[in-house]
Amino acid sequence: MRANELRQPLRKRGAFEKLWAKRPSALLAASVAAALLLTLGALWLIRTPYPYAGEPVVMVKIPPLEIMTAATDKAPETAPEDQDETAERPNAGENRKIEILESTPQETVETEAAIIVSPRRTLKPAPLAEVSETGPYGTLPRIGTGNKKPQNVYARPVPAGIVHSDMPKVAILLGGMGLNTELTKKAIGKLPGEVSFAFAPYGEDLQAQVNRARAQGHEIMLQLPLEPFGYPASNPGPKTLMAAGDTNANLDALAWHMGRFAGYTGITNYMGARFLADIGALRPVLAEMKKRGLVFLDDGTASQSMTAQIGKIIGLPVKTGAKVIDADPAQASIEQALADLEAEARASGLAIGTGTGLDVTIDAVDEWSRSLAEKGILLVPVSAAYRGRTG
Repeated sequence: MRANELRQPLRKRGAFEKLWAKRPSALLAASVAAALLLTLGALWLIRTPYPYAGEPVVMVKIPPLEIMTAATDKAPETAPEDQDETAERPNAGENRKIEILESTPQETVETEAAIIVSPRRTLKPAPLAEVSETGPYGTLPRIGTGNKKPQNVYARPVPAGIVHSDMPKVAILLGGMGLNTELTKKAIGKLPGEVSFAFAPYGEDLQAQVNRARAQGHEIMLQLPLEPFGYPASNPGPKTLMAAGDTNANLDALAWHMGRFAGYTGITNYMGARFLADIGALRPVLAEMKKRGLVFLDDGTASQSMTAQIGKIIGLPVKTGAKVIDADPAQASIEQALADLEAEARASGLAIGTGTGLDVTIDAVDEWSRSLAEKGILLVPVSAAYRGRTG
C-alpha cells in the first residue's frame, strides 16, 4: 500500500495513476529492449550477404586510413577517369608491420579492416578489341572509346588500399620471356602473380605464352631492342631501333615489335644506351608510345638516358628501375640485390627491380617473395608504380 493512500485512503485514483501503478519494472524493460535488439541484429545478419563466407582467404591487417580527396592528384595518363582518391595519414613515412595469414588464393576484395589478396588473379586473354587495332605487322595497341588505355586495361588490378598504403612496396620485372619456353613456363607457374614479365619480340608462339602468363595473374610488358654503344659487335637483335636511323624506319621497326603480340601495359628497353641518350631519335618513338596509351620503363642501365626528361615534356608516364637484380647472375649476388631493393623501398616508398628470366633468378625471386610478409613489404605489379603517390 502506497504512503499517500494511508494519508488519503478514500481518494479515488485517476486513470494516469492507475496506469503508472501497473508500469513494468526497470529490469523487465531492459530485458525486453535487449531481446528486441538481438532479434533485429539476427535478422540483419541473415539478410546481409558475405561473398567469401566459408572460403579460405588471405588477410592483410592494416591500420585505419583517413581518406582525403586530392584535388592536385597527378597521373592523368595512367589512371582511368574513376581514379581512386589519395589516402593520407598523419604519420606518413612511418613503417608499420603487417600480418599475412597464409591460405588458399582467393578473389581480391577490399574492406575497411583488411585487404584480401590473390596471388593468382586471372587476367583476360589478349588482345582485347576495345584497345586494339590492326597494324601492318599484327595487332597494335590503341586508346579506345572513353579514353580507355592499354596501360590500364591490361594492368593487373591492385586495391587502392595497397596503392596508397604507407607500406614499402617492391615491383619486379623479369625480361627475356618467350625466348626459352621451359624457363618461361617455370616462371609463370612458380612466381607469384604480382611479378611482372617482359616478353622479347623474337620468341615463337608468343601470344599463347603471354596469355598463359596473364591467366596466372602476371602483368606483361614488351621488351624493345634499342641500339647500344658498340653496335653491331653488341647487337640486341633484328630490327633494332638505331640512334642515327631514319625516324620513319624506327617507327616502322617499332610497329613490327608491337605487332608481335598483344596484352602489354607498356614498353621497356632491351640494351639501348646509345639510343636512350639521343633526344632526336628517342622523342618520336616515345611520342608514339604515348599516342597508343602505353607507359615506358627504363631499366636504369643507361646512365645518360633521356627518357624521364622527354617523358615529362610529352606527357608519357616514365619510370626508372632502381636495380638490375641479376647483373651478377649468382645466387648470393641476387639475394643482395633484392635486399638493396627492400632498403630502397623503405626509403622512397616503392622500388622497381629488373632482371632476366634465368633459372637462378626465378628461384631466388620465388624464395625471396615468401619472406616479404614478415618484413612488412608489399610485392606489387609494375603498373602500381604509375599510380598513387609514386605515379
